[in-house]
Amino acid sequence: MSVIAVESEGKMSAKSARGALGLMQIMPQTWIELSARYNLGLDPFDAHDNIVAGAAYLREMLDRFGTEGFLAAYNAGPKRFEEHLVAGRPLPDETQAYVRRLAALLEIGRNDHNSATSQIFDRSHANLFAQRGANSFGNRPSASGDQSVMGSQPADPASGSMLAPRSHGLFVPRSDALLKR
Repeated sequence: MSVIAVESEGKMSAKSARGALGLMQIMPQTWIELSARYNLGLDPFDAHDNIVAGAAYLREMLDRFGTEGFLAAYNAGPKRFEEHLVAGRPLPDETQAYVRRLAALLEIGRNDHNSATSQIFDRSHANLFAQRGANSFGNRPSASGDQSVMGSQPADPASGSMLAPRSHGLFVPRSDALLKR
């Protein structure tokens, strides 16, 4: 939801000055490619399809650029982000502000720097997603500072949580995995 909040403020019919469309603010050419790749409908303003396309694109950027660059690549575009990585071309101020804003919403931007995206926040001490005092298994983070989702204790198999089907994760399957089916 954080990406939607930053991209479109939750407005399904949002259209940016640059032409990005819908909740996830997907550029028209990118929408065409994603909708074909993931068998989505033709309407970029359809909330379900726009979110699926945006989440898939985020996953593609994550697979391609890692946690250090996927948000910047999503905002600036992968070609523009590659220029930043290869030639050192500074990222647009808009992209740097975008990453900082999302980092703040996700509570990961505690050590901001005003240079490249890779320095916008110190990832060595940050979680990608906000943590609560106890995780879903009821475990508290360890005193050593371990903030992992699993905590320091395994889940109790008797609780039934180990028997429930697990989600395939936050993102849709990788695009290359879909092509192999």
